[in-house]
Amino acid sequence: MRQCRGGHQRKVSLLFTLSRPSKLVALAASVGALGAMTAVAPVASAGPPKAQAASWPFPTLKPAAKPLVVGHRGASGYLPEHTLAAYNLAIDQGADYIEPDLEATKDGVLVARHEPNIIATTDVNERPEFASRKKTVLLDGAPDTGFFVSDFTLAELKTLRAKQPLAERPQQYNGRFAIPTFEEVIDLAKRRTRQTGRTIGVFPETKHPTYHRSLGLALEPLVVRALKRARWNTRSAPVILQSFEPGSLKTLKSLSPVRRVQLIDADDVAADGSLTFAAPYDRPYDWTASGEPSLLARTFGYLTTNAGLDEVKRYADGIGPWKRYIVSTVADPSLPGTGEAARRLAPPSDLVARAHARGLTVIPYTFRNEPRRLAADYGTNPQEEYRQFYELGVDGVFSDFPDTAVTARTLLSIDALAAR
Repeated sequence: MRQCRGGHQRKVSLLFTLSRPSKLVALAASVGALGAMTAVAPVASAGPPKAQAASWPFPTLKPAAKPLVVGHRGASGYLPEHTLAAYNLAIDQGADYIEPDLEATKDGVLVARHEPNIIATTDVNERPEFASRKKTVLLDGAPDTGFFVSDFTLAELKTLRAKQPLAERPQQYNGRFAIPTFEEVIDLAKRRTRQTGRTIGVFPETKHPTYHRSLGLALEPLVVRALKRARWNTRSAPVILQSFEPGSLKTLKSLSPVRRVQLIDADDVAADGSLTFAAPYDRPYDWTASGEPSLLARTFGYLTTNAGLDEVKRYADGIGPWKRYIVSTVADPSLPGTGEAARRLAPPSDLVARAHARGLTVIPYTFRNEPRRLAADYGTNPQEEYRQFYELGVDGVFSDFPDTAVTARTLLSIDALAAR
């Protein structure tokens, strides 16, 4: 999933919460299993008042249901992404689901990697025995140079070690963890469910399914085969499948009753807060590959229109939009810094309400803690971004830092009870 930036909110003092200890004690007794909590300034609601009154304290699609915290590639803010260690840490931090992005090996095994190209996320570039496999391919119509999962057998991939692709994040764990298979991720979720006494789900994404299909490595049958082996190929299983390509989700619907989410991308945000659409982030690649004029006339943005949501409803249970579709940001030249820190928040859109009106869940991506990834209005406090989106009614969040997402969710419950 793509990098993202901020969200709109109003700040309120936490003092009123501390002035009503009896209600805090009562809530603590009722949610003791939620774990340790730290203080954070609450965010005044930006969502529809009627929805909040009916679904206190979370105006989610399912009344009063807590929004899910999805460990995005595991706890990838702390450990190399898509490793069993990162998934384990996400679970320890309270994540409800862990998210493996799925690629297929040369011998048809699903593994967890963010992209087919593993040059940035493994030590493959330092391994002379694989040097001859470096090449350039067209990935979703764009040239990409590196080493590709589909050129390796599982046995070969297991000799590689994962590394942190972002220089600003901890590097001391590089070289310590192997690449897990999808089945290993499922086994981990089942084992941790037994150990923790709470259901741990998986939220797999079929990555670049059109590209894989061109290689003779269709992802969807492999996904369903793994779910059947795990006895998780049911509607009630703790599994939600996701993809940027509608065709992949439609195929999955024909093969499995498991829940599905349509991911919605964009290229960037313009200075005025409008979203931009440039290849390869202009539309689902299966639309581009089809050559169909009606699909080529659309962008990802179409999927957020009423007509687009109606279409999604026919093959999916929810949407996973880039969070800028819900709350965008506007450039502010007077602000210091770079990235989102140099932008202000725009008013929220009505996407959550329109999706909910159609019975679709909304789980935006990606929430991150680094100050440069937070709009200036959040004051470098990532919990405030989560709180705003929770109050807007999202049904979950994809987070690189699940502990922050869980803490913000818990504190919102506390503040809401204290205010009653």
